[in-house]
Amino acid sequence: MRTGFVAVAALFVVACEASGGGERTLTAFAASSLTEVFATVELEFEADHPDVDVVVNLAGSSTLATQLLAGAEADVFASADTIQMDRVTEELVPIVGPQVMATNSLVLVVEEGNPAQIGGVEDLARDDLVVVLGAPEVPVGRYASELLEEAGVEAVEASYEANVRTVLSKVELGEADAGIVYRSDVGSADVDAIEIARQLNVTATYPIAAFDAGEPDLAASFVDFVMSAEGESILAEAGFTR
Repeated sequence: MRTGFVAVAALFVVACEASGGGERTLTAFAASSLTEVFATVELEFEADHPDVDVVVNLAGSSTLATQLLAGAEADVFASADTIQMDRVTEELVPIVGPQVMATNSLVLVVEEGNPAQIGGVEDLARDDLVVVLGAPEVPVGRYASELLEEAGVEAVEASYEANVRTVLSKVELGEADAGIVYRSDVGSADVDAIEIARQLNVTATYPIAAFDAGEPDLAASFVDFVMSAEGESILAEAGFTR
């Protein structure tokens, strides 16, 4: 029985080594609003680095920052604001950055066809509307709060969500009449977008940094790629600016 066990164990080790393919893994923590962008970046970076498997962890920036500060390891962190990046870099020293990789702006989204006849952010004060916003601790929620305060509007929020994707989804599914999301989020969504006056709008800043989580050279190369002309083109195609 002992001999059989050793043989099975040996086969298991060989199988694991074969399935791993000798790949190096790069872990990137990225804000939810970067979902499509980092899917493209992942593919392009892996194409240039055939031995690398990029694993992207997507969530609200505040959630990601909390995970990192609790001991989770990531080679790269891309946040939707400087506040969450600052939280992380106060305790974890980056090897590259933070650098501003992109900027974004806000739009008001409503159900397709705008059945509630919403004309702008001033209508969010109507008590007949169901409004959904990001939670105050996540960047999109903080940006939206700044915008509404500047506009002098007190919205009737039905809920606060943990990330921008959930805000968008609730409007898309008809669970809310309106929400405030990033411009880059509306491209493929089944919603109508209403522009927000430039003087009221808020600029969202996206910093990125690399950390030494075991692959420092790889992490630095990933940030370099995002900051490159090719990376800028990927971001621009998704609705971001730099």
